[in-house]
Amino acid sequence: MKDNFEQCLAITLAHEGGWADHPKDPGRATMKGITIGTYAQFKGRKVTKDELRNISDADLRTIYRRNYWDKVRGDDLPTGLDLVAFDGAVNSGPSRGARWLQHGVGALPDGKIGPETVRAATVPNAAQAIGRACDARLSFLRSLKTWATFGKGWSSRVADIRAKAVRMASPQPVSPPPVAPSVPPAPAPRFSIIALLRAALALLFGGKK
Repeated sequence: MKDNFEQCLAITLAHEGGWADHPKDPGRATMKGITIGTYAQFKGRKVTKDELRNISDADLRTIYRRNYWDKVRGDDLPTGLDLVAFDGAVNSGPSRGARWLQHGVGALPDGKIGPETVRAATVPNAAQAIGRACDARLSFLRSLKTWATFGKGWSSRVADIRAKAVRMASPQPVSPPPVAPSVPPAPAPRFSIIALLRAALALLFGGKK
């Protein structure tokens, strides 16, 4: 959804972490989810690992928005489903992120989010669509040879994205306006029998000389 980029980015960055250079990671050196290859492409030249370690916040946000958020049309997707597509794109590429979203909303899984997918994403039960998309993503990840190495972290990530996306998609209950406390009516004045008799006598004899 438009204006939801920063919230989705913060959730994704919490999973991407900081510096990583795992020998079994096909992305090689990575900083906050940005691989050295992606950063070199962004800069239009070769970059060093030290440059990647010190990537600026401005470059980081520009890459995430341009390479992932815009590729899955995050501004056009409903809240919650935008997170599902965006995080999937960051983790496994925009085409796969788009396919998982399309699987979830029942659109043609061609890996490109167009008007038909955007329309299909306006579903009455977003939680079910989110669940189907996350199931498709997890099924793909389990098929990878690197599952034994990264599977635990991937499972935790997909579970967290699923839970946060469902919360984002669910309308927040609106609290009813506070009700002013009712004020009990003032008690009726009580008159004793003697007081009533005195009042009656006063009416009868008060005017006589």
